[in-house]
Amino acid sequence: MNRLSTSWGAYDLTRFPEDPRDQLRAWSAADAYLLRHLAGEEGAAAVDLSGTVAVVGDRWGALTTALAGHARVPVQITDSFLAQQATRANLARAGHAPDAARLLTTRDTPPPRIDVLLIRVPKSLALLEDQLHRLAPALHEDTVVIGTGMVTEIHTSTLELFERLVGPTRTTLARQKARLILSTPDPARTPGPSPWPGRYALPADSGAGAGLTVVNHAGIFCADRLDIGTRFFLKHLPRARPGAHVVDLGCGNGVLGTAASVAAPDATVTFIDESFQAVASAEATFRANAAEGAEAGFVAGDALAAVPAGTVDLVLNNPPFHSHQATTGATARRMFSGARAALRPGGELWVIGNRHLGYHVKLRKLFGNAEVVASDPKFVVLRAVKGRR
Repeated sequence: MNRLSTSWGAYDLTRFPEDPRDQLRAWSAADAYLLRHLAGEEGAAAVDLSGTVAVVGDRWGALTTALAGHARVPVQITDSFLAQQATRANLARAGHAPDAARLLTTRDTPPPRIDVLLIRVPKSLALLEDQLHRLAPALHEDTVVIGTGMVTEIHTSTLELFERLVGPTRTTLARQKARLILSTPDPARTPGPSPWPGRYALPADSGAGAGLTVVNHAGIFCADRLDIGTRFFLKHLPRARPGAHVVDLGCGNGVLGTAASVAAPDATVTFIDESFQAVASAEATFRANAAEGAEAGFVAGDALAAVPAGTVDLVLNNPPFHSHQATTGATARRMFSGARAALRPGGELWVIGNRHLGYHVKLRKLFGNAEVVASDPKFVVLRAVKGRR
């Protein structure tokens, strides 16, 4: 837990899920800079927060929690299930009622009119583009639009997006390696529809994915082509037994689970990701390729927390090793331990990862075994089997 001090008060904030070993903060200098600006501490007048305030991309709820007592029911819009859960916990810890903020996902309809738009700049430029397209109709000439991010996160292309989709844009001086983006809405701008989602077909050398149509909503890794790790995994993908329950864990665009379903149409596949955009992409990819009558479920959640123990036969996993800009193995550890709990005795976890990450060590500690199925100079595919009773 770490404390964010503002002119409105101090807030004890945590990420989700809470992990006492996690040294990463639940807020950044970019969040603190924006809050100081809103309160009038950076040389300009305080921002009027009496209208509809929308907070986009609030990573762990720091902005929403601080604003909850000072804005009229701020609206948080996030692509992250984990960020949404962290926001709920941080709001409660600050003493706010559950309805002190309205929590929406990037797949929900945004408010029809926004008076203050606050954007924590995301890692994905495509996600920012999609969100600005979706939010532009709600802006008016008096809307206050402020973006915030670390200087390493704000590029010329970032500013060009604000300029093109919102209006005249400038940046502030840097403070503690953070910067603000100030945009003035131009009513004459007509951004038009978002270019997302995108679609592409997998080439013949894509193993079990050959010929599949992939659908990517904005913000999904490798939006216009298959990443090399997934391509390698598809060439060694296991075939599910008849009637098996397969989980595509950290599903992204769902190509692994979809390929498994196409190869074994009577299997049931559950697609899980903490990104709402990813789950929407996985569902669209599955619908575009799966056999008629094939069964699937789509879950935005915390790894396998929502899956009953001992109900899964096969888990396919390409775990991320970044949380926003930070490198961390916590997500992979949680996925592996969750897979062991969810698998039936004799069930299998198949993992692909960069060789240097050493996933085989973690898997052997959890499962007592880890077999190298395939490897190349960059990637390794591992198989771990849950012991039978």
